[in-house]
Amino acid sequence: MKLVGLTGGIATGKSTASSHLRTSHHLPIVDADLVARQVVEPDQPAFYSLVATFGTDIVNPETHALDRAKLGAIVFNDPAARNRLNGITHPVIRVEMLRQVLWAFLKGNRVCILDTPLLFEAGLYKFVSVVIVIAVPVETQKMRLRARDKCTPADAQSRIDSQMPIAEKCKRADIVIDNSGEAVQTYSQLDRAVADITPNKLINALWWVALAGPALGLYGALGAYLRVKQWCGQLVRAASKKRA
Repeated sequence: MKLVGLTGGIATGKSTASSHLRTSHHLPIVDADLVARQVVEPDQPAFYSLVATFGTDIVNPETHALDRAKLGAIVFNDPAARNRLNGITHPVIRVEMLRQVLWAFLKGNRVCILDTPLLFEAGLYKFVSVVIVIAVPVETQKMRLRARDKCTPADAQSRIDSQMPIAEKCKRADIVIDNSGEAVQTYSQLDRAVADITPNKLINALWWVALAGPALGLYGALGAYLRVKQWCGQLVRAASKKRA
C-alpha cells in the first residue's frame, strides 16, 4: 500500500480535494484534524489526562465535553501549559493515526491518504511515499479566506503568514494540484494523480501477504496502548476527585 501525504495551506482547498478522493476514488483518509478532535472526546484516551492536568473548568458542564475555548485560553500565552497539552495529545494522536493507516493496509487498500495541514512542520512527510500539495496563488488564498471567515485583510494575511508558505510546500511536493480554477479542473488533476500513484494489484497483494501478520500484531498492540492510556487517565481523574 502506498501512503500519500495530502497537505496545503489555509483556504487552498485541501478539504475539497480530500472529499473528492474519498467519494470518487473510495480512498481511505486518515484525517489528522479529525483524529485530534476524537482523542479528546469524553472517555477517549486523552480526555481524562487533560482534565487531571488542567482542571474541571475545561469541561463543559452541560455537554460534559472538552471546552476548547477555555483550554485554548489557558495554553495560548503559556508555553509550559502548551507543552503539557502537546505532551498529552500528540503521542495519542500519532498512535491513532498509525492504527488507521494499518487498518487501511489490512483491508487491502492500495492507496491511503494522510490528510494533514502540518505534514512538513510535524515531520510526517518522512513517512509517506508521495506528497500532494493543494495550491492556489497567495492573493486567491487571501480572497477565499476573507470570504469564508469574514475576516479583515490584515487578519487574513496574518493567518497565512503563520503557516509555512505555500510556495515552499510546492517546492517540496511530488505532485502539485492547482486549485485556482473550476472544481472540475481540480478533480481532473486529482484523478490523474491517483492513476499515477496507485500500485499494481499484484505487487500490492504480494506486499500484503508478506506484511499482514506483523501489521495485524502492531495494530492490536497500538489498540492495547490506547486502552491502557484511557484506563490510566480514568484512574488519574478518580484520584484527583478523591483529593478534592
